[in-house]
Amino acid sequence: MSARRPQSIRKVSLLDPTRVLEGVGIALESIRVSKARAALTILGVAIGVMVVIGMASMITGINRSVTAMIEQAGPRAFMVMRFFRGGVQVDDGSDDANPWRRNPYLTTGEARMLSRLPGIEMVGWREDANGPASAGSIKLSSVEVVGATPNLLQVGGGTIASGRTFTQVEFLSGAPVALINDYLGEQLFPGLDPIGRRVKLFGIPVTVVGIFQQAASLFSDAKFPIAVLPHTTFSKVANFDRGWLTILVLPSDSVSTLVAQDRVIAAMRATRGLRPGQDNNFAVVTQDKLLDVFNQVTGGFFLVMLALSSVGLLVGGVGVIAIMMISVTERTREIGVRKALGATKREIMFQFLVEAATLTMLGGAIGMALGGGIAFAVDRLTPIPAAVPLWSVVAALAASVVTGVFFGLYPASKAARLDPVEALRWE
Repeated sequence: MSARRPQSIRKVSLLDPTRVLEGVGIALESIRVSKARAALTILGVAIGVMVVIGMASMITGINRSVTAMIEQAGPRAFMVMRFFRGGVQVDDGSDDANPWRRNPYLTTGEARMLSRLPGIEMVGWREDANGPASAGSIKLSSVEVVGATPNLLQVGGGTIASGRTFTQVEFLSGAPVALINDYLGEQLFPGLDPIGRRVKLFGIPVTVVGIFQQAASLFSDAKFPIAVLPHTTFSKVANFDRGWLTILVLPSDSVSTLVAQDRVIAAMRATRGLRPGQDNNFAVVTQDKLLDVFNQVTGGFFLVMLALSSVGLLVGGVGVIAIMMISVTERTREIGVRKALGATKREIMFQFLVEAATLTMLGGAIGMALGGGIAFAVDRLTPIPAAVPLWSVVAALAASVVTGVFFGLYPASKAARLDPVEALRWE
């Protein structure tokens, strides 16, 4: 028992805060003395951590925004589209890479047909374009212009903040009226009430009849300027790619979404004369499917994030080896003295690993500050929401420490294996 007692004392002593602080102090001193060598380590780790924090904050912010949209709008509404294929695709221009070319256009007649199906509460449709908008001396080069039915907000989600939506009479007559979202209203009419004022879209003056907030659906971007025209007006004045009508379907509460989708698919196939065994020449897309595609895309960004951060940490790790090997050489005699006074291999190794971890943690702290600054700037200055997740901070700190310990193992092991007699003779 007595032979084991000193060993247990040494184990506890390694965790003594004074020993850890001693290692930290030596590491900081080595940074002061060897600024150029330490900068390589700190910069590499800082870049790696900055990438992790910056990209993770943007992906997390977007994920939270999309999830909130789903929760507000509910997953019941779905879309019928000419074609849908999620994810990143490689397009060589061939028909095989663009199977949508074989699909016929969706029509407003098909939309009206779907509205008469049992279990369907409401059907609307929309087409989209981008074009210039202006009001007085204020001009915007590109806003999203939507041509839609009067029930767009009821089917796709959103609320009227002030004013009203356009009426069925205005829709049927192609009246020059528009809804604009609050984001566009703030840009075109800062400090003013936009209701009743004139806006030029595609060079055509229209009257603003309502302000809406559309933050409850995946069908549009709430932080992008949007104007909504009656589809009949839109089709006459807008410059857009024809053939991409989207039909929005809201099932009634009496049927499930799956049952409503089956009825829509059966009706579309019958209308288009598709035989059993033939593929659908249209697509039915739920918000959940859009969310799955979004998650696939963000998963790819995570892989890119890991690759970029790994390069930065690798550069930092190489710097750890370089600066610690030089430190071992410069402090050979000191190591010999400590061993002569009774320091064990484990104690020597522990001290050098603390020094290595201190270097990389300093780089990690700088990287977290830079990444947090990037996230703040992106959130405030762009439409992209960004929020620094706690897991990214923990992961960044852990990666910094692991990098220091892993790449510091060889220099620390070399220091621990030095022969005390030879080390004392070192000049």
